[in-house]
Amino acid sequence: MSSGHHDGRRAAWALNRIHSGGVRRKRSFDEVLESSVTSFRDGLRGGADRSEHWGRQRRSRRQFETVGDYSVMKTGTIKALPTAASVRRAVVPTSGQDSPDVQSKKSTEFPEWPLSWWTQATTELLQTWTRFPPLGLQPAGGHGAVAATKPATQVPGAEAKVDPPTSGDRLFHATMGRFTSGISPVSLGLAYADWAFHLAASPGKWQILLEKAVRKAVRLATYAPQACSGPACPCCIEPLPQDHRFRTEAWQRWPFNVIQQAFLLNQQWWHNATTGIGGVSAHHEQVVSFVARQLLDTVSPVNFIATNPEVLKTTVREGGRNLVRGAMNFLADWERAVGGKPPVGAERFQPGQNVAVTKGQVVYRNRLIELIQYAPETDDVYAEPVLIVPAWIMKYYILDLSPSNSLVHYLVGRGHTVFMISWHNPTVEDRDLGMEDYLRLGVLDALKAVRTIVPERRVNAVGYCLGGTLLSIAAAFLAREGGAALNSVTLLAAQTDFTEAGELMLFIDDSELNYLEDIMWDQGYLDGKQMAGMFQLLRSNDLIWSRLVHEYLMGQRSPMVDFDLMAWNADTTRMPYRMHSEYLRRLFLNNDLFEGRYQVDGRPVVLSDIRAPIFAVTTEADHVAPWRSVYKINLVSDTDVTFVLTSGGHNAGVVSEPGHRHRYFRVSHRLSGEMYVDPDTWYLNNPSTDGSWWPVWAEWLEHKSAGRAAPPPLGAPDKGYPPLGAAPGQYVLER
Repeated sequence: MSSGHHDGRRAAWALNRIHSGGVRRKRSFDEVLESSVTSFRDGLRGGADRSEHWGRQRRSRRQFETVGDYSVMKTGTIKALPTAASVRRAVVPTSGQDSPDVQSKKSTEFPEWPLSWWTQATTELLQTWTRFPPLGLQPAGGHGAVAATKPATQVPGAEAKVDPPTSGDRLFHATMGRFTSGISPVSLGLAYADWAFHLAASPGKWQILLEKAVRKAVRLATYAPQACSGPACPCCIEPLPQDHRFRTEAWQRWPFNVIQQAFLLNQQWWHNATTGIGGVSAHHEQVVSFVARQLLDTVSPVNFIATNPEVLKTTVREGGRNLVRGAMNFLADWERAVGGKPPVGAERFQPGQNVAVTKGQVVYRNRLIELIQYAPETDDVYAEPVLIVPAWIMKYYILDLSPSNSLVHYLVGRGHTVFMISWHNPTVEDRDLGMEDYLRLGVLDALKAVRTIVPERRVNAVGYCLGGTLLSIAAAFLAREGGAALNSVTLLAAQTDFTEAGELMLFIDDSELNYLEDIMWDQGYLDGKQMAGMFQLLRSNDLIWSRLVHEYLMGQRSPMVDFDLMAWNADTTRMPYRMHSEYLRRLFLNNDLFEGRYQVDGRPVVLSDIRAPIFAVTTEADHVAPWRSVYKINLVSDTDVTFVLTSGGHNAGVVSEPGHRHRYFRVSHRLSGEMYVDPDTWYLNNPSTDGSWWPVWAEWLEHKSAGRAAPPPLGAPDKGYPPLGAAPGQYVLER
């Protein structure tokens, strides 16, 4: 008989022994647990028990015999072995409190054990282990057999789950973040490595940069002697339109005109050196260029006494008293910053006293919002109420500042019933509030309250900034569920697409978000000061360096013009860890909302499902929500869209009351089904109109109304919405 035939018979015989339970195979988790527990408990008994234990081990070794490549145990021996279930019953109590007999037995098994705490800890560990399913090969049938389970259906292309980062890594990143102001050194290093390696591999770019450097040096050398003749000498280079540092006459005199021209030429060269290099990713190019610009702004001649003609003139005229005042201003600001106090002058503007003073009542409160209903100022009102969803990144009263520039006061004066959400300022206890909590506890709860107080009427919903993004999610969700609660949707400086979200995208990549998430994981939230620092960097010339020169070198405090807006800007809030992480990843990084992947209740919501007409407002100088990004609402809307582009920035462009000087806007109306128009063509085809956009919006709302009716009462006590206190409520006062 051939050797192969013998091997086959041995394999078949061994396989039969496996199924009968006789082969010494790889032990299952229950068997490993059984052996470990037996050894452990026998070791706790006296020397006699320990000897007996080792005797059993020696006897068990003799109960195996070698058959071919297998070690086989006699079936009778296997039947005599205890089961893992019996071990579990011996180690893990079946109830929270043992009977006296069991307690007596335990005291006998563990007589006067000095390390009882270690025994208890080990027992608890074993109790945890026994909750896991058995591992390894199981016998076919009998005790320990595992029923075959049908694998879950996998969606093709679904992303595989990955392990979360360890607590140690997160703590390390959070600690480092305190020294780097939340900036990921890895992200910055990757950007510079991308730029440096591609620049090193681009000799043609070297030549261009060298030629530019030589030409700029020649231009400056030619300009320097001519600049002595006075301001009439033509400049080598003009500053950018948004750069107002060198506009005054003092900077046009020698030698300061040469100094500022040298700086601008150097700034232009570095822009050429950090951009236009083939192979560098757009994001890394933007990061490197941004950092270079920040470093150059740090060494700008404006920031030094010896190279700033205005500071020099003031210092000579006042005999240095301006520098003394500047030092006092610096100490006062430092003391306020350390003590967590608002900037100087902000205390003059307190909600409920001289800002947020429109009369009203808080008619609903939960753990996340207060809902304010404002008192009517007209004999009758428009039938449809207005619900405003502000951003929770700042306090709501940006839309209810002083009476002269309050959007709420303006609407109430025109006969609208206005409701406003006032967000709770989160603490560490709110770290696990997510975007869906803000949707349900915020917009949907408020909408339910409004429709209860003003029944049988649809709502004109308004969302500002981040609140507008949340409102668009809510509108898409309601449309998916078949609801008809909204009469119209107004989005103020609110993005739905985040692929062109401006310079904020400098801080958005996987590495940076991982770093930021770990900082928030450690704190429980993102502090308002951390967010304010990021926004100030985006406009460092206007918000950092010009202020330092004006207050610390010139010794002058900022004027009180528009200080209600500045005081509001200093009244920061916090962002919960989970919510802010979901917001940045799902919207900014992955753009889930615009691309139809954003889920509510486990199913995606789609912006094209919205059927309520949309009124979208954006601003020309918005660095938070650039107008081209906001314009993309036209790409996904299957409803009427009125689009307004107004002058000003993210805040000042929205707070643009009638009578505000130097304001203008462009407006267009696109009906559902009309062809899309690109933003450049739209801009050229719609001329600007002087004045405020507020009246245009109010007329649009009134045109959508069913008419006027008697004002509703403040709240509905019989329906569970009693007045809880006067506006502005409690949440807006939280610090």
